[in-house]
Amino acid sequence: MSATPAPGTPASGTGTSGTGTSGPPSSGAGATIPLVGRDDELARLAAAAGLGPPARAGLVLLSGDAGIGKSRLLAALGSQAAARGWRVAVGHCLDLGGSPLPYLPFTEIAGRLQATRPEVMAHLVQRWPAAARLLPGGAPPADGAASGEPVDRGAFFAALHAVLAELGRTGPLLVVIEDLHWADRSTSDLLSYLFSRGFAEPVSVVASYRSDDLHRRHPLRTVAAQWSRLPDVRRVELGPLPDADVRALVQRLHPGPLEPGDVAAVVERAEGNAFFTEELVAAVGSPEVPRDLAGLLLLRLDSLEPDARQVVRAGAAGGRQVRDDVLAAVAGLGPAAFEAAVRAAVELNVLVADVDGYRFRHSLLAEAVYEDLLPGERRRLHAAFVPALEALGTGGAADLARHAVAAGDHATAVRAGDRAGDEALAAGGPDEAARHFAQALDLHPGWGAPGVPDLVRLTEKAATAAAAAGHVLRAEAVVAEQLARLPADAPVQDRARLLVARAEAGLLSESATDVVALAREAVALVPAEPASTLRNRSVAVLATALASERQDDEALRWAEEGLATPPGLRVGEVTTLLQTVLARVTERGGDPAASERMLRRVLGEGPDDLARLRVRYQLGWVEMEGGQLEQALETFRRAARRSAELGRPYAPTGADSRVLAGLVAYQLGRWDLAEELAAPETGPPPPLAAAGLAAVTLAVRAGRGRSAGWTELMARVRPQWTTDGMVGVHSTAAAIDLLGDAGDLDAALALHDELVDCIGAVWGTRDFQAHIRLAGLLIGQLAAHVGGVEARERTALLARADELAAAAARARAMGRRPEPGLESQAWLARVDAELLRLRHAAGEPVDLEEAERAWARAVTAVERYGQPFELARSRARWAAALRRVGRAAESAAAARAAQETAEALGAAPLLAELRPLVGRGGAPEVLTPREAEVLALVAQGLSNREVGERLVVSTKTVSVHVSNILAKLAVRSRTEAVAVARRRGLLG
Repeated sequence: MSATPAPGTPASGTGTSGTGTSGPPSSGAGATIPLVGRDDELARLAAAAGLGPPARAGLVLLSGDAGIGKSRLLAALGSQAAARGWRVAVGHCLDLGGSPLPYLPFTEIAGRLQATRPEVMAHLVQRWPAAARLLPGGAPPADGAASGEPVDRGAFFAALHAVLAELGRTGPLLVVIEDLHWADRSTSDLLSYLFSRGFAEPVSVVASYRSDDLHRRHPLRTVAAQWSRLPDVRRVELGPLPDADVRALVQRLHPGPLEPGDVAAVVERAEGNAFFTEELVAAVGSPEVPRDLAGLLLLRLDSLEPDARQVVRAGAAGGRQVRDDVLAAVAGLGPAAFEAAVRAAVELNVLVADVDGYRFRHSLLAEAVYEDLLPGERRRLHAAFVPALEALGTGGAADLARHAVAAGDHATAVRAGDRAGDEALAAGGPDEAARHFAQALDLHPGWGAPGVPDLVRLTEKAATAAAAAGHVLRAEAVVAEQLARLPADAPVQDRARLLVARAEAGLLSESATDVVALAREAVALVPAEPASTLRNRSVAVLATALASERQDDEALRWAEEGLATPPGLRVGEVTTLLQTVLARVTERGGDPAASERMLRRVLGEGPDDLARLRVRYQLGWVEMEGGQLEQALETFRRAARRSAELGRPYAPTGADSRVLAGLVAYQLGRWDLAEELAAPETGPPPPLAAAGLAAVTLAVRAGRGRSAGWTELMARVRPQWTTDGMVGVHSTAAAIDLLGDAGDLDAALALHDELVDCIGAVWGTRDFQAHIRLAGLLIGQLAAHVGGVEARERTALLARADELAAAAARARAMGRRPEPGLESQAWLARVDAELLRLRHAAGEPVDLEEAERAWARAVTAVERYGQPFELARSRARWAAALRRVGRAAESAAAARAAQETAEALGAAPLLAELRPLVGRGGAPEVLTPREAEVLALVAQGLSNREVGERLVVSTKTVSVHVSNILAKLAVRSRTEAVAVARRRGLLG
């Protein structure tokens, strides 16, 4: 009698296998979790189990913490085995308290075989009667065997081994035994027999258990160690998932997108545990441990004696890790009682002994225990930690501040929070420093209070830390709040310090704050004599504010006054600020070379510290404006790297340097590098830095025509326009091309207008030099599509183009220098050429020779600046202009040069624009079936709206098709397109 499955019988899954057992393991919470990040472990497990081919016997112990993913891995193993022709038999051990049933997993396997394939079971029992013991209603125990054990265990074990071997002879058999930590002694003994005997037939036994349940007194601990020493038994230890795989699992588990902070919180708290990840995702956004999970975690404490539970509760209040001496002081037990209690907690795998203390085996267990504490219990425990930490001198100020806050000891919390902020800044953690300082400010008793740090100094520190972390608006808000609370009788120096701090913060963003007024008031409050560090700091901020408002003459006077004071009174960044003001005014006065020399001299005069970052950043701008793009790229990258090395990767100067490095890399045609620079390296960046980096990504996506998901990216960038107008400029430039390439001119125009309104509100003027580039891009998109719109719409588009060209002309005087830099010169030439291209495409009379010369000038100007992509785009349009004046050879050469660059960059939209000029592989461009269909209807005299109704598509879609047809046929009107198509035989 064979145990081979009948034809059509599923070998695994929710149906039955040939042995009559369930298919791949599916019990437990792990079955609902997708298998992520376990490819290597699954391959090792399959090899150890001998799945083959060829199939062979294997004996495997699979261990890992509860929830780590053992059941899900075994389910995948079972699926693989079934796919390779194995039959899968699964049995489970259950937690039945003090009354375990002997041989429960094997009874489960035999019972399912009896229910689904009784003829197979009958055959096996007939040959090995002792196997009937496993069946419901099988042979009753003999006298003296009230435990349910067979009298002759040896015969019973041999019979079961023979049954499995017989099944293996008819086809490979995988036996899976789950949760051995709950196994009875009889099951363990039976497995010992099977592991020691092994199988000549392809029979594999894989048994799993929770390693964190095997405390020192657990009966399986010694047995598992003995099994591991058997020569044929292989062990597979399932460790935590790496963070990247946990993030992937979160994405698989959650139906929609999650905020990066929520994902990071799940990853941190789950610590690689798949089941914990599932529970945390289901409760995402809640700081508490999910109730069901907390209940499961707290079950482990039920086995502890009261003293041990007290130690664990104290440890939970202490945090994830607590020093031995501190925990002993807080627990309040005598030395012997403490040692016994902590040993019990370690042996039960609640705590883990570390070098000089203890930590919880899993942070969620610590959270669950802490949340289970009563409010008064928490407060008393935290209060006990404060003197313990102070007396023993262990732990950092952050720990002391946390306990003092929870205990209600605000004076200690303020002092410790101040020190914790200093420690975090010194260690390169500005975010943590900002949190500590902010909390200390919230708890500070007020101006002039004794026993706590000076409130003005604490405010200055809080603003500095917030700015260093990239939260520039928060930095200003912190100072503004304290300035508003300043008592009327406060010392004038306190007010001056806060005014300077607020002005410094306001200079870091597009704040509506009048920083010049703030700085003037500060200077007025601090007398020039006697000279003081506060006076010099106020003067430096005023000079910087004036220079940012283009009030260069007054800025220069204040900078010179500041530099005339003794160097010893110009502490911190004061000297560097004053020198950069001089360099900036010099550049704007028309001598960029002198400005560059000044900045390089400053860089060489001192250490490469935070103050020099500002200098290097300004130097990069001078190089970029002068067309020294390679040098500018290196300068910005060095500034960004140095900012990260100093522990402040998202401080304004460092973050801006990284963004500008990405934009310069984009301009240089090094798009892969641009995307690399736009990818955060040190965790999620703050919103403003994230928006700047996203603008770089958008630029590359627009150039390559990668439109998927760009609107979601833009939605995250848009709120930061009012904080940094240049983020708006760069993101809008990319969006104009993305929208224009999709044929959505209305949206492109609307977005442009929205940005200009925003810039007008933030900068106080609607004229800004970057408007030249935006105008050139937008007019170019209008030119590409104007031929596909109705005649009545062309007049409006031409009028908008004239407005854009006028705005570009006004913006030429709004740069860093009296005359436009090389980039602005290139875009001004592009605006002129694009305007002629638009008029020609709209059917307006245009001197084609003049249009060709305009494009030749644009190519020369862009080439002088050195931006490969825009040079290729300009050459493509010059090639079209050359063709229109009959200079075919020159047109072909320009088009081929543009094509080479576009192919190297992967610039799909530009390649599509070039196809009418170069075709595909040199062949003439042909219309797509849909374009031919649209052209046929246009030839019948139908409008775009009527064509759309006939084809059941939108008018906008028809407009895009018509524009593509005009480009491919190198014509400028619908009528001309019909005539050319008929001449070429493209219309029936």
